[in-house]
Amino acid sequence: MTLPGFPEAAPLAGLAGGVLIGLAAAVMLLGLGRIAGVSGLAAKAVGLGGSGIASGGAWMFVIGLPLGALIVVLASGGINATFASPATLAIAGLVVGIGTRLGSGCTSGHGVCGVSRLSARSIVATLTFMATGIATVAIMNALGLEGL
Repeated sequence: MTLPGFPEAAPLAGLAGGVLIGLAAAVMLLGLGRIAGVSGLAAKAVGLGGSGIASGGAWMFVIGLPLGALIVVLASGGINATFASPATLAIAGLVVGIGTRLGSGCTSGHGVCGVSRLSARSIVATLTFMATGIATVAIMNALGLEGL
């Protein structure tokens, strides 16, 4: 299925991915009583987090993220992916890490789990993520930096 004007879009794959993310978040919340925020789980896995899930459970979640992507790549016959330079990725990762600390969570924690619980803080955080992302893309496109 394709969308008019968006030949590369994959709405059914996006829908399936969204359902799986929501299901994983629900299972984690209902089964473990823990919000499925990736930054909090990653911090817990490396010993920077405080409460919640045990370190072993956090490691399983963190390892499962790239493992799930690997399974999709192997099952689909591979994908063509391009990435920014290592320096750009390192800077972007640092900025995102600082942002998750300042915002008390990441997009998955606020956007998927917090908004679904109608958390005012998460709704504001998610609106901020979205507005900043839209503005960044608009500025990069205007400056001709879309391939960076």
